[in-house]
Amino acid sequence: MDTLVLKLVLTPTLIGTASLAGRRWGPAVSGWLVGFPFTSAPVALFLAISEGTAFAATAAASTMAGTISQAAFSVAYGWLARRVGWPLCVVGSSVAFALSTVALRRLSLPLLPLFLVVVVALVAALRLMPVPDAGRRTSSTAVARWDIAARMVVATAFVLLLTGIANALGPELTGLLSPFPLYAGILAAFGHHFHGPQSAIAVLRGLIHGLFAFGGFFLALSALIERTGIVLAFTAAIAVALAIQAGALWTLHRGPSVSGRA
Repeated sequence: MDTLVLKLVLTPTLIGTASLAGRRWGPAVSGWLVGFPFTSAPVALFLAISEGTAFAATAAASTMAGTISQAAFSVAYGWLARRVGWPLCVVGSSVAFALSTVALRRLSLPLLPLFLVVVVALVAALRLMPVPDAGRRTSSTAVARWDIAARMVVATAFVLLLTGIANALGPELTGLLSPFPLYAGILAAFGHHFHGPQSAIAVLRGLIHGLFAFGGFFLALSALIERTGIVLAFTAAIAVALAIQAGALWTLHRGPSVSGRA
């Protein structure tokens, strides 16, 4: 199948499915769901098909490092949400992601030590992240009917753009930019706008829990794709991510959450 067809079908299908599931079970679970690399995994697949497994392995290692930037985005948004509206939160957290990306370009570590740094960063982010006020009810503004379609369009456009310019960016910068939490940012901003800052904070705490699986996915992918090929490497990476996600969901259910739809 042509890679353009895969991009146009796979990405919006994954994003739409996650949106509906998140709406059913609440903002924290929706954030946890997007911890699975719904956007970055298709990017990695398309890079492996179009640029080769060596390029994809390097990009996957950088994408794993970019997990730290997602955590920085989440913490920045969480604290800003208590003081300002969602537009400034998106701008401020995007700046935090960009600064983290610049710093990570200077970080050069072997794969396993890099993964340990990612895990430490995520644990620190969970401790730094504001806790949603379960005693404060969120608003119940009606959500526009077109919002899921808009999320699918934006996410697909991002995949098309990033894979289209991958050659110019190179594997390291492509990998660092691909985990930009576009979908989590959309979920947080929509939740913030329709249900208040507590919903956005719950989404992003859920995201951080889910990012352990994100890191595990790209650790396995980077380690295996040149040795085993695309199919076996992606199968193993998905299995690792699902196992970690199950544990993260158990941990998430033990922690604070806020009701409402994302």
